[in-house]
Amino acid sequence: MELSKLAQKPQLIKLTIKDEEIVKTYGDELEFYMYDRQPLDVFAKLASAKEGETTESMVNMIQEIILNEKGEKIMKDGLQLPMDVIGACMKVAGEKLGK
Repeated sequence: MELSKLAQKPQLIKLTIKDEEIVKTYGDELEFYMYDRQPLDVFAKLASAKEGETTESMVNMIQEIILNEKGEKIMKDGLQLPMDVIGACMKVAGEKLGK
């Protein structure tokens, strides 16, 4: 098969955080969106990320990945998510991209 047949434009997909602690804390599963294909540098940073790591490049990457249903950044204009939610988002995103 020609490799070019696998190339596609990124599609916005919905991901659900089902983590027991997150559900307990916030009362429900949490949903966010991201693109199913990410630039290679983002994929590499996700793959090499260590739990609890918060470098400037990781923060920028996180802001680019966690989107709403319109494909817009959730963390913009001074808005921030709780750290436990960010960590859960990154875990779910990493699992999805790792498949």
